[in-house]
Amino acid sequence: MFTQTLRASRSSIARVARQQATGMVSRRTFITPTAMRQADLVQELYVKELKAYKIPPVKANDADGHVQKFNAPAPPKSPEEADIANELKSYETQTVDIEGQAEGGAVEQEVDWFEQEPEEEEAHH
Repeated sequence: MFTQTLRASRSSIARVARQQATGMVSRRTFITPTAMRQADLVQELYVKELKAYKIPPVKANDADGHVQKFNAPAPPKSPEEADIANELKSYETQTVDIEGQAEGGAVEQEVDWFEQEPEEEEAHH
């Protein structure tokens, strides 16, 4: 049944294609535009002005007002140029902080803040 449907559709498609091919030759006609092309006044003026425009010549100093001059940044001071002798002397004169000692070198009494007091056991009778 399916093959019969395919044969029928092929033959109908071929018939329609032949009719259209032969009908095209006999149906050719000359088509004239319905509206005449009228000149567009604004478009003509625009094109005329575009053609008449002359690009101004580019000068070498035109960018001066728009571009900043490049100045290289000053090089940073190297550590060797710093006052190393004074820094070394101030380091040597600093007092050394030792844990458990006060400012003058006196020994502080150590306080244990986390020490827990022993719990008293209740007598169970």
